[in-house]
Amino acid sequence: MVLERAIKRIFDVFVAATALVFLSPILMLIAIVVRLQLGTPVVFRQARGGLGSRGFNFFKFRTMTDARDELGELLPDYLRITGFGRMLRASSLDELPQLWNVLMGDMSLIGPRPLLAEYISLYNTAQKRRHDVPPGMTGWAQVNGRNALSWDEKFALDVWYVEHWSLRLDCLILWRTLGVALARQGVDQGSEITMPKFTGPFSDHTR
Repeated sequence: MVLERAIKRIFDVFVAATALVFLSPILMLIAIVVRLQLGTPVVFRQARGGLGSRGFNFFKFRTMTDARDELGELLPDYLRITGFGRMLRASSLDELPQLWNVLMGDMSLIGPRPLLAEYISLYNTAQKRRHDVPPGMTGWAQVNGRNALSWDEKFALDVWYVEHWSLRLDCLILWRTLGVALARQGVDQGSEITMPKFTGPFSDHTR
């Protein structure tokens, strides 16, 4: 198991570094369009939970404006997201800055998706197991429904991954991720742009 995890880390670093080099023109183009259409910051940071429940700065291309109502409150997500932002989300191109997270060791290519750091205190014992492995750019939940899943379903799939992790499983997830991304499956949560907020293990998080 120790050797397999070392191989996983070497693979992560190699793929992330190679991808950042070869995708640099695309990253630059996206950054320019985001700056022109959505403003700054082009890449936003957000506190997410990582290995051992430790927090880290999670990077992602911006997909929404800062449009606010007359009271200064942010408008709902569906009013702030642009056509370009939807395209970035649907194609998962907004996730590319996380290659830097992988390179720095905050994340892996494969693992449970990192959730907001504020959720960590809300997890029950079983849900906390998702932090026994590094979070990933894609994972078992992402190739089995993505954002079309309820919170309960996502956590169950994340824990299953932790209990059954292997290099072979990672290869399967990586292969299936290509198909999910190309088909643009499960991008939104029903009629919503983003998942509803997680409020605890005993809430009814249905679609």
